[in-house]
Amino acid sequence: MDREAVKDQYDILIDLEGSVGTQSDIVLRIVTTILADSTPSGGPTILAANGVWIEKTLSVEPSFKDLLLNSYKAAFNQVDFRTKADEVNKEVNSWVEEQTNGLITDLLPPNSASPLTDLIFANALFFNGRWDSQFNPSLTKESDFHLLDGTKVRVPFMTGAHEDSLDVYEGFKVLNLPYREGREDSRGFSMQIYLPDEKDGLPSMLESLASTRGFLKDNKVLPSQKAGVKELKIPRFKFAFDFEALKALKVLGLKVPLSTIIHKSCIEVDEVGSKAAAAAALRSCGGCYFPPKKYDFVADHPFLFIVKEYISGLVLFLGHVMDPSKH
Repeated sequence: MDREAVKDQYDILIDLEGSVGTQSDIVLRIVTTILADSTPSGGPTILAANGVWIEKTLSVEPSFKDLLLNSYKAAFNQVDFRTKADEVNKEVNSWVEEQTNGLITDLLPPNSASPLTDLIFANALFFNGRWDSQFNPSLTKESDFHLLDGTKVRVPFMTGAHEDSLDVYEGFKVLNLPYREGREDSRGFSMQIYLPDEKDGLPSMLESLASTRGFLKDNKVLPSQKAGVKELKIPRFKFAFDFEALKALKVLGLKVPLSTIIHKSCIEVDEVGSKAAAAAALRSCGGCYFPPKKYDFVADHPFLFIVKEYISGLVLFLGHVMDPSKH
């Protein structure tokens, strides 16, 4: 399969249009602007890094190397897969662990790299943000969380009087929890929690969202109404997840010219904020008017969450919480 055919398939999957050059410009803007660290100005800590390990006996097209170094800002490494594959395996894992502040270890299982390996591309993203309006830990209390199989588990729930607005849709609600912004920072990051009205409604909600193109980037594509929050309860949760992404892409019908794609992510949410990392080989405003109608937002059953930069619509992390008692 040629490069243009692969590009066309991925454009459809991620809803991206334009030439290769245009897309390289987009990637460069994401890496250097949207994912720039704002810790010094008081905003979220963001560490984004790309790394490439390529067999040293192979010739590399200058345009490919230029793309990696200048658009992706990638660390470029020519290594000996043929005789030192195990060492390269450890090198990649050490790099990922360092880039994610230790949240992700052992991205590549033992023997992932072999003498037959030609190239490994690794991406790491670390995000640590404080809520713009933090929860009071003294108000956190245990309560029941209802699982999809009808059973219940006891987990700590954060609660508080947050002046956040809800978007109310047919069958589910979306709460926006903004992160504290850096001084003079033009970006804005938030966590959105998608809570189905029914306790077993996550599968049907996900099916509805999956059939609505562009919804995660722009929630306005579906009709909704604004509302205030009456009772707010969200469980603390922390989990790690990894899977072989190539299989998922093949299920979607994509023909991928790679042998393995491994993705691993983890996230921790508590009263102060959230800490998240991923690797792969609306913001409230002062003076905003909230409609008088208020709804409870009690996330005591499975839900979807997204961490995104809301001005660009870039999604950094996406997942669902099935059982917050499991780490």
